[in-house]
Amino acid sequence: MSRSFRTTRREFIRTASAGIAASPLLAGESPQIHTPSADPIRIASVGMGQQGFADTRAALSHPGIELVGVADLYAGRRQRAREVFGSGILETADYRELLDRPEVDAVIVATSDHWHAPICIEAMQAGKDVYCEKPMVHSLEEGPRMIEAQQRTGRILQVGSQRTSSPIYRKARELIRAGAIGELVLVEAWYRRSSTNGAWQYVVPPDASPDTVDWPRFLGSAPKRPFAAERFFRWRNYWDYGTGIPGDLFVHLLTGIHFVCDSPGPSRVLAVGGLRYWRDGREVPDLMLGMYEYPRNDVHPAFNVSLKVNFADTVEESGMRIAGSDGVLTLGRTLGLEKRPRDRDIRPSISTFPEAMQESLLREQQEDPEGGEVIETETTTHYGSAGGPGGTEAHLATFLQALRSRQPVVQDATFGFRAAGPALLANLSYLEGRPIGWDPGTMEVVPA
Repeated sequence: MSRSFRTTRREFIRTASAGIAASPLLAGESPQIHTPSADPIRIASVGMGQQGFADTRAALSHPGIELVGVADLYAGRRQRAREVFGSGILETADYRELLDRPEVDAVIVATSDHWHAPICIEAMQAGKDVYCEKPMVHSLEEGPRMIEAQQRTGRILQVGSQRTSSPIYRKARELIRAGAIGELVLVEAWYRRSSTNGAWQYVVPPDASPDTVDWPRFLGSAPKRPFAAERFFRWRNYWDYGTGIPGDLFVHLLTGIHFVCDSPGPSRVLAVGGLRYWRDGREVPDLMLGMYEYPRNDVHPAFNVSLKVNFADTVEESGMRIAGSDGVLTLGRTLGLEKRPRDRDIRPSISTFPEAMQESLLREQQEDPEGGEVIETETTTHYGSAGGPGGTEAHLATFLQALRSRQPVVQDATFGFRAAGPALLANLSYLEGRPIGWDPGTMEVVPA
């Protein structure tokens, strides 16, 4: 290890840690919307399931935001929207009625995955800014179309994976950029879920029928089939409408990894999985393991990523472990952010040597060979919990602030596809039983 890097690391440990610990981000503060104009931002929400309601509530928790209307294909959710947000809003089964409203500034899209790209593209063409739930696309072919639409229309599009707005992920990025753990080696990330809701075993309402659900509109470009309530209310379990574990959860993990590690994406992926517990008629696996190779770039050497998600655990947990040549960063929903140095204790291996030799070897290990300076022993640093990996309110604040400032967001269509593409590759690898190659620059499938 060069003296210049060691000096930089010591200076970082001595000075930066104090400043980081005092950062307001670590107190869990969310971005605030600064309003240069008195004009409100008027939004509309398409898709009023669990996430659609959560996104809408999060947007309205910020000042200067008004809800014009909602669209959903189930009459019961439209009724619930009126109960929650007031009878004055427009409620419709046809999202195009919302896009036709000139007073709508921005649209939240929280539908089934196979409707994300079509609605987002139409919304941008109608002059609306878009907050699109992850994954941004249902198929690889939709990615370039989304990027082109955003660039052509000049609209703001932000994908709804919250980690780019998380204080602990921003701090982890700062630490890695400062060389706090040396060169990247391995990233491990995981979700464990034990609840029926976490496994997408959503409740089907007792009044579900062709009279209360606009089934033909829901199918859209998907294969035509008779009405099936389970497919509508548990759409994540079926390939025609959802993207399985990779589209729901790998994409969250990849978003965090790409943001923290300044990476455009992997060059190869191999995935395995299967139905191990939830044998309830679903098509998609309830357990998926993904292995990714990340090539060398201008920022980092080559490193590997391991993703693990299962729905058969007895605990609810998610986390990430980033291993470098000089230490490890661990991020978790309850832990927050922790930096642990690499164990360089040589005492166990020299304990059988003569005492004088042990003392000499320990001094030699601690001294800088060029300056004779004693290197301080690094200790584990805990930067505190920031209320989870990033709240919906904070991520909506990022989006709404961009609407005010007209400045670009981190998680635009290009970033969104660089996370969604490799997530969908895990499905392709699983279904075809082979590794898949990917060019992270051109965002295209290539020979593995």
